[in-house]
Amino acid sequence: MLRYFNGSYIVTVLGVLAAYFWGEHVHSGTGFVCVFIALILGILEVSLSFDNAVVNAVKLEKMEKIWQHRFLTWGIAIAVFGMRFLFPLLVVAIFVKLNLLKVLQVALSDSSLYAQYLHKTHAPIVTFGGAFLLMLFFSYFLNTEKSTHWLKFIEEKLSKFGNMKGIETVLTLTAVMITQHFVEPSIKASILVSGVFGVVIFLGIDGITHWLEKHEEERAKALSAAVKGGGLVSFLYLELIDASFSLDGVLGAFALSQDIVIITIGLSIGAMFVRSLTVMLVETKTLAKYIYLENGAHWAIGALALIMFISTSVEVPEVVTGLIGLAFILMALGSSIRCNRVRKN
Repeated sequence: MLRYFNGSYIVTVLGVLAAYFWGEHVHSGTGFVCVFIALILGILEVSLSFDNAVVNAVKLEKMEKIWQHRFLTWGIAIAVFGMRFLFPLLVVAIFVKLNLLKVLQVALSDSSLYAQYLHKTHAPIVTFGGAFLLMLFFSYFLNTEKSTHWLKFIEEKLSKFGNMKGIETVLTLTAVMITQHFVEPSIKASILVSGVFGVVIFLGIDGITHWLEKHEEERAKALSAAVKGGGLVSFLYLELIDASFSLDGVLGAFALSQDIVIITIGLSIGAMFVRSLTVMLVETKTLAKYIYLENGAHWAIGALALIMFISTSVEVPEVVTGLIGLAFILMALGSSIRCNRVRKN
């Protein structure tokens, strides 16, 4: 099992060295403190992302080998530089109405001011992520074709609602409307826009994915750009899911440090371990062995989405988010093990 994490160990070593030298560069004598914070952030990211790894593995199993490889190479670059560094800068630039380079300068030279800017954009960011993840949650459970039920007394009833076309969109937009009711008047509009944008992005990517799956035979015959397009869409879909999962980690990281470089290093270490865990789940066929893991991951997704909505008006500790997700995964794993024992007997 350890071989799957070789890349993560290398990234961790490089990250520790980078954190140490950056700390010494910014303020002499703080190198080891920065290393400690980076490692804690890495652990935090992993603890928040077990469900992310399971969902990624489900999607990754259906992708061509070349796109699996690209998700683990290009994807990690996007996850590290794009979501942990560039995305927060871009969001701040849009909402605070500053030039992107100016925001970068502030982030590197005045971390406390940058943290204040990011705090102002917290609600719209988590609303977008919450809406996207809630759509993912509903699209999984509100499905008449779903045959594997973990919490049967709930999941069997939910699956019957799959006949109601667009029900997941209605429920998610309702959640967004309820959320904006509890926030300050000045950010109600941005909450609504962010929530709608999260729904639209999910519907667009999910719709294209389903269309390509239905035309699988034509694409197989043509072996043309459509095949590559299918892999590209699945790749983008995975990156958006990964991005939505990372939002709470990026924002919560500022509770431990306001230095964007240390935050990026720490979260990148965690992101690499999550990628390694995803590869292990795919290659060892873990999801086939433990049939309820996918269900548990999606319950964790639903819980995370609701926590994101709640955090627009009430502060929710990161440890609570991580423990809830981990609890669902562990309970689903335990149920899977018991099911396997029953089958053997």
